[in-house]
Amino acid sequence: MRFSSRGQVDPFIVMDVMEAARAAEAAGRHIIHMEVGQPSTPAPAGARKALAAMLEKDALGYTVALGLPELRAGIAALYRRWYGVDLDPGRVVVTAGSSGAFLLAFSALFDAGDRVALGAPGYPSYRQILRAISVTPVDILTKPENRYQPVPAEIPRDVQGLIVASPGNPSGTMLGKPELAALMAVAAERDLAFVSDEIYHGLQYEAPAVTALEVSDQAYVINSFSKYFSMTGWRVGWMVVPEDHVRTVERLAQNMFICPPHASQIAALAALDCVEEAEAMRAVYAENRRLMLEGLPKAGFTKIAPPDGAFYIYADVSEFTQDSRAFAAEILERAGVAVTPGLDFDPVRGHTTLRFSYARQTADIEEGIARLAAFMAAR
Repeated sequence: MRFSSRGQVDPFIVMDVMEAARAAEAAGRHIIHMEVGQPSTPAPAGARKALAAMLEKDALGYTVALGLPELRAGIAALYRRWYGVDLDPGRVVVTAGSSGAFLLAFSALFDAGDRVALGAPGYPSYRQILRAISVTPVDILTKPENRYQPVPAEIPRDVQGLIVASPGNPSGTMLGKPELAALMAVAAERDLAFVSDEIYHGLQYEAPAVTALEVSDQAYVINSFSKYFSMTGWRVGWMVVPEDHVRTVERLAQNMFICPPHASQIAALAALDCVEEAEAMRAVYAENRRLMLEGLPKAGFTKIAPPDGAFYIYADVSEFTQDSRAFAAEILERAGVAVTPGLDFDPVRGHTTLRFSYARQTADIEEGIARLAAFMAAR
């Protein structure tokens, strides 16, 4: 049977690394996981308790396409709490994870044949989702001196949209308000659709994260319960869209997804109030970040852009290899530490970079750093 050319997207290499790590564990080895951006803790206790109670009294059928009204209101309240932004809940769209939000956003904003700029290194699924809907991703090869974030002069002229991420994946670096405002000003001047990926907000360690909504309402802002709220497998996220885009997104959501998972929405609503648990995990990540920034350079990984947020460190390993995939496989085999090759994030330069995740418990991070140091010393 035939298949579409646009369906032939690249694999997500970190998933291959995860499978190799799983196979090693099945063979009896103890692997330290620094490859995947997944919190090691479950959903907050309050979220799990709320869902358990609801399961006893509700069939949990379809919700409306844009999500439970009380959850949309709760998310709007989060913007007041975190940023002082007064947000109309009617502009909040609950989605099947941030991935569902990206599909809805890109479908609402771009036509087949459009070109969309995005920073490299960056989250690989932007590229693949765009290609799957016949839109062309255009990489901006961001510079280490700009902390792997795009700057206005780098935005191509022949594009219809721009995607930014702050904190970024894999770099963990953030855009300050002046830098974000400068990018949004260019987008407004050129009539570019502006998409701000804010999935790691809440996980910042020094300066506060800035939402695009502090600058302008003319943006699609995407977030999720996956990271700060430790709810990766629940597949519930959200986006905020301009008021005149809500109905377009709603029609797409009705047809593509019917609605986000009802059970996950119940848990997410309760998670918004689980501040103590979420902040306790942020404290763990902050300590892990401190250990990584101290330990990785001592092990030999000195070329890094210190992360402001998320739970990643992106390292230039060109002095050790020109094949990051093979280097990651060697680290897994000899050190028992799973790390991600940079090819996932930067198809042009990723053969000389690695991403290290510090999302696990601190004891694992300490052990992982020790193993990496021993591995590098023995090379």
